[in-house]
Amino acid sequence: QVQLVESGGGSVQTGGSLILSCTASGFRASPYCMAWFRQAPGKEREGVAVIRTGGGRLSYVDSVKGRFTISQDTAKNTLYLQMNSLKPEDTAMYYCAAATGPLCTNGNYGLVDFAFAFWGQGTQVTVSS
Repeated sequence: QVQLVESGGGSVQTGGSLILSCTASGFRASPYCMAWFRQAPGKEREGVAVIRTGGGRLSYVDSVKGRFTISQDTAKNTLYLQMNSLKPEDTAMYYCAAATGPLCTNGNYGLVDFAFAFWGQGTQVTVSS
């Protein structure tokens, strides 16, 4: 049974930092991609960052470029999101996702949620001004 378990969310002030972690288990083969998405109240889910497993190709939504870094430790089956210079508009539930098909490797679909079949339960990030 595939499981994605996020941790590391919390409340910080503007300019603060957080590191989110996502531990994956149950995959019979390595996912093509792992990603972080977020959803704020009243807004659609948004792709934040994606990493292609093995090859390491990275993509970020423009609003987090230069502030967030996605990485993975394949030995630990863990995905990370280092978030620096946090802003109130980063407040959202953050979800880890895994893609077991190659659609996510297409540059047009790397941050599109329908390319990802498996999702974690989410971890809340709140940034206060």
